[in-house]
Amino acid sequence: MSVAYELPTDRSRHRFSLEEYEQMIEFGILDENDNLELIRGELVTKMTIGDPHAACVDRLTRLFSRLLEEDVAVVRIQNPAIVLDSRPEPDVVLAVSRDDDYATSAPRSADILLLIEVADSSLEYDRTEKLSLYAEAGVDEYWIANVRQQCVEVYRNPQSNGTYADTCVLKLRESLSIVKLPGITVAVDHVFKARRDR
Repeated sequence: MSVAYELPTDRSRHRFSLEEYEQMIEFGILDENDNLELIRGELVTKMTIGDPHAACVDRLTRLFSRLLEEDVAVVRIQNPAIVLDSRPEPDVVLAVSRDDDYATSAPRSADILLLIEVADSSLEYDRTEKLSLYAEAGVDEYWIANVRQQCVEVYRNPQSNGTYADTCVLKLRESLSIVKLPGITVAVDHVFKARRDR
């Protein structure tokens, strides 16, 4: 049975369940051109991606595609994940490999090895709303690639109160490790610097 939805046109708020949101996509009410993600039951407009942000995502894409074998992890770029009542579209997710490549369902917290948001104008939102959501959902490791300051904020050991117990900031000339992917290291320089500038 199909369900008709209307997006609110006034300033009042209407909350959507994850199921309702996914049905709106399935029925063509929402598509990729709407530039929305579901955060805590609300439709949130994604921020416009600037050139430095896009370049950082491209670097991370190349880097992880080169470092990881397909049977180790799936590299997902700006694709949906399911965390609690939300369906965000993080810049990068490294997910457990699955035979269907997540064609039947987006990765959930238990599938996520590492989640990365690239932050320029979105930095405060990524440090507050997104961080709280990911921690509450039990995402084990969350990085914020801070484009303006050229550092990576690392958050580990999620707590049910929406915080991470272990945090650190790594800067240029330092290296990152991934708890669930031992042996994989990433130079911070490779996240922010063009190959010719390293």
